[in-house]
Amino acid sequence: MNSSQKKRLSLVAGGVVICGAAVALVMNAFEENLVFFFSPSQVAAHEAPEGRAFRIGGFVQEGSVVRQQDGVTVRFEVTDTAHSVPVTYKGSLPDLFKEGKGVVAQGKLMNGTFVADQVLAKHDENYMPPEAEKAVKEAHEKAHAKNAKKEL
Repeated sequence: MNSSQKKRLSLVAGGVVICGAAVALVMNAFEENLVFFFSPSQVAAHEAPEGRAFRIGGFVQEGSVVRQQDGVTVRFEVTDTAHSVPVTYKGSLPDLFKEGKGVVAQGKLMNGTFVADQVLAKHDENYMPPEAEKAVKEAHEKAHAKNAKKEL
């Protein structure tokens, strides 16, 4: 192998290393910003990651909204009709946030309580995020099947 071939080989090897490093950095950044969606039933089944950001969706449980004395902190429960998850949020809630209505919260699960840093309420009377709608439907079907099994 002469010197020009060695130079060419080292340039190609250097290019491959640089491309590999760039791909690794992009994948790492993508993974850090990836936010999964979980239903309250999945959280109750311990499928959701503890201490890592994700979204939870469902309905605001009737009678569960409690505003703290500081005027900023709100506690409520998100339900999919089968399970409920307690949520704590500091900040102003959207105008459309109401008990019994659809909600999606983003944050982290800590010691069994979902600590939200963002709360989104549905923007239309008939709208629910597809993931939340699917989760509620599945939970409702499981509850119905469970009740039918008890009757037998």
